[in-house]
Amino acid sequence: MEDNSSCSSTGQASFLQRTLECLSSSRLKLQTEEAAPVAVTALQRYLCEQAEGQQTDSYSYDVTVTDGVCRAKCFVHPSLNHLVHTNILRTGVDIYITQGSFVYNERRLGHGYICIEKLRCAAGRSAVLPRIKDVSSLPMLVKHGMERSVLLQSDVPLQVSRKHYLSLWNNDDPEGDIWISGGPPSDAVLDVSKITLLHSLESCFRNTWKPLPLLVKIIHKSRLRYYGKFGLKIDYPYQAYFEVADQSGTMSLVLWNELCPEFYQRLNVGTVLYLQSYTLKQSYSNRSHPQMDHHRMKTFNSIEICLNPRNPTSVITVVSPKSVLPQWGLPEVSYQFITRSELEKLSNNSACDVIGLVTFVGRVERVKSKGNKGPEKYWTYRWIHAVDGTSDQPFILEVFSSSQPEIFSRICPMTYLVCTQMRVCKVENSLPYLTSSCETETFITGYHKGQPYVSDPKVKSFIQWTKTLKDNVVLQKTAVGGHYCYPRPPQKCTQSMSDPSAQAPLVAAADLKRELETLQYREHKRLAIQGQITAVRYMKSPKTTEPQQTQEKEVPDVSSDVHERAVPDTHNHPSTAEQTSEASLTSPSVEEISASRSKRRRIQTRRAGLETTEQEEKDSDSESEEAHSVEDSHVLSWESSSWPEQLHEVKEHLCQGALYQDSISRRFTFDEKDVLLQWGNLQPTRWAPEQTTDTIPPVVCQGYYRVTILGINMQIAIDAAFFPVVSTDEPRAVGLPQDPHGNTMLSCLSSGFLCPLSDPVNHSETALPEPEDILETACELEDMHVVCILDLCHLGGDKVEVLMNKVYRVTDNEVQPN
Repeated sequence: MEDNSSCSSTGQASFLQRTLECLSSSRLKLQTEEAAPVAVTALQRYLCEQAEGQQTDSYSYDVTVTDGVCRAKCFVHPSLNHLVHTNILRTGVDIYITQGSFVYNERRLGHGYICIEKLRCAAGRSAVLPRIKDVSSLPMLVKHGMERSVLLQSDVPLQVSRKHYLSLWNNDDPEGDIWISGGPPSDAVLDVSKITLLHSLESCFRNTWKPLPLLVKIIHKSRLRYYGKFGLKIDYPYQAYFEVADQSGTMSLVLWNELCPEFYQRLNVGTVLYLQSYTLKQSYSNRSHPQMDHHRMKTFNSIEICLNPRNPTSVITVVSPKSVLPQWGLPEVSYQFITRSELEKLSNNSACDVIGLVTFVGRVERVKSKGNKGPEKYWTYRWIHAVDGTSDQPFILEVFSSSQPEIFSRICPMTYLVCTQMRVCKVENSLPYLTSSCETETFITGYHKGQPYVSDPKVKSFIQWTKTLKDNVVLQKTAVGGHYCYPRPPQKCTQSMSDPSAQAPLVAAADLKRELETLQYREHKRLAIQGQITAVRYMKSPKTTEPQQTQEKEVPDVSSDVHERAVPDTHNHPSTAEQTSEASLTSPSVEEISASRSKRRRIQTRRAGLETTEQEEKDSDSESEEAHSVEDSHVLSWESSSWPEQLHEVKEHLCQGALYQDSISRRFTFDEKDVLLQWGNLQPTRWAPEQTTDTIPPVVCQGYYRVTILGINMQIAIDAAFFPVVSTDEPRAVGLPQDPHGNTMLSCLSSGFLCPLSDPVNHSETALPEPEDILETACELEDMHVVCILDLCHLGGDKVEVLMNKVYRVTDNEVQPN
């Protein structure tokens, strides 16, 4: 067999082409330790094909790599999926393919692909990408005889049963070339003499009459819903709801399946539609609806309009705005904007629209959808603060992805943000916040032109207020990224924490360990664990997260061997002192993970009471001698009198108590805008030349406390970082209950802040308590039964953030009995 030689036309040797030639042999398999680096330029996800037996993962991944001469789209073996889940295999990095095979599709002629079975990931920046001027201009490597395979050359999955890709980190965002982003509206002359009104459709439905065309305006738009699952024979299982109106009232409209890629991004609030060949069906009762009382129109809830790709094929005409006539009687789009000063007056769960100047943008995080019966699904969201000049307090916004990825990823301080159909969440003893609904849409500076809300009086008033501001003054009050969770747990824990649906469900120590092992990239969880605090150590500086650029470090081969175990190795780990030093002062690259040979990540653990071998001691001494000399000069710590003895009985110590630079928010500047946006967003699906490799300078940190929690059965201990709020200009200080306390270790852990907070805005000179003074009071924690609320977030690679949010004394706890 000969292979396509398009990659050799440049005159350069192509590692990928040589690899394909080797895979063309009768063995169809290649294993080598002398692989050349290839750069990952795209990583794409889709619902996997249903296989016999137990499904280990719901999704498959295709990866596009380049050696600088040509590109190749390859299938990622399912045993390597955990490298994607932890963001080790990602775009913009180099990998070494050490084992692969060529897989023919037995049910289709002329289709096959390279399957990557083992790989190594290089640390640091790509050595391949800087040499490439235009990645998209490189030829795609295709096996001889398969040149006509559309699948290998286009934006569709290698698994032929799937027709489209999903967004890499959620299922709600449009992804790929199939989504039509725009198109000229129709200027065709419409025959509106034979149309029907919405109020007539109910009688049409009851009498099975064929309805006449509709002329309606969109007044609300929902985010996309992907309903794909195994065994579903629908190529594009998407659905989107719209609320449409005419002079008689409003009704729901549903866009189905392949009509979503064609029309979803063209149908916006304010768009006028001329609809033919639609169908009617009884309304689905278990879906959310926007609150529309402010429209003052009759709502028809019993039926909904369905636009289908076939049986019958719906005809959708997007009417040009200049062709819309007043005599059609279509209603104006109405909003319900509120100011920040009016927020407290609204009832819980009421809907509103807001506009504000963004002052804080949190990192994008993910949360697993609860109660999802199909393939696992994640929501992506971020926290935002925005001010409008009517209150000293900002809007606190929990904004979920609304199928507008280009906007969601560009939200940054100093932009004007509009969020529609937000829902009010009242919080006891704290400020209310707003969260997204299914019908929420977001808009930022650069996307406001032409939106119906621009003429709203409150929007105009806000714009006038912003003209009185000075950028340099506002910039001093901005922040991006870092750990942020709202609201804080209640002062008294009155919920049944054993309820899995609780805000922070109470879990066993073994379950907490399992949660840490299975946590995926940027996934956030809040959990509670009961036990006692046995040690507290003050650390001066957070752990750096940027990989070393001066040397190359690689993960070991990741094998697909099904016999390899995923149980964490708890034997032969360094001593406690060595772990403490290494965890706090060294910065291993994300590729050096102890889980590299398993499908589940192994978190850093130790078997207490075991002696290290002579060789381990030598290795540890040589690696951490310098770290010890630096750290011992400023060690401040406390431990309970029983901890040394308990330590010998502990089976596992989960050493995850580091504070990372990624955990700390930092000031926003326009000069660093691109790198800060990249830092706060999720890893992109495709590499782009503008994807910066610049690193962010370390942020100044006041220090933090590493707290050791011993589970109630004294079998497992875990370290968590406690990072108290110290200043009013921190985003975490907004809405934080600030009842005075005595700055004891317990009161700080319970309240989450040092009292009183410094106030840079008002030039407050209040001295913060010294760490040694706080630690002197830690003796009251001796043998105290506590419940600890922990925030977990996977930061990528081997970095798992475990932060102490709040501590309850069990004697003070009002946990309801089961």
